[in-house]
Amino acid sequence: MKTMYLTKAEFLSKVANFEANPTQWQYLGDKPALIDFYADWCGPCKAIAPVLEELAAEYEGRIYIYKINTETEPDLAAAFGIRSIPTLLFVPMDEQPQMAAGALPKQQLKEAIDKVLLKK
Repeated sequence: MKTMYLTKAEFLSKVANFEANPTQWQYLGDKPALIDFYADWCGPCKAIAPVLEELAAEYEGRIYIYKINTETEPDLAAAFGIRSIPTLLFVPMDEQPQMAAGALPKQQLKEAIDKVLLKK
């Protein structure tokens, strides 16, 4: 499995329709997700990209890893108040999402995935 790029329309149908439910978070996916808000020109974003690809393969079938380009999807970046990139949004199944800014090391990402998304 690879990371999957999302447009705003795909986000609204696969992750959360914040336009229909602006005051309530309701995750629409069938597995927890990690969402990477990035831009092509961002050095730390480029550094974390291969790590996210490795994690997508390691956690295949257990989580989704999505990528959202803040340059082409400014509405999504604005909706989540993204001020710096990369910013990672951890989306567990039945809880509020949690945000982490910066290019986290792989081990720290794995710990967050296990704890926040997979509840290990």
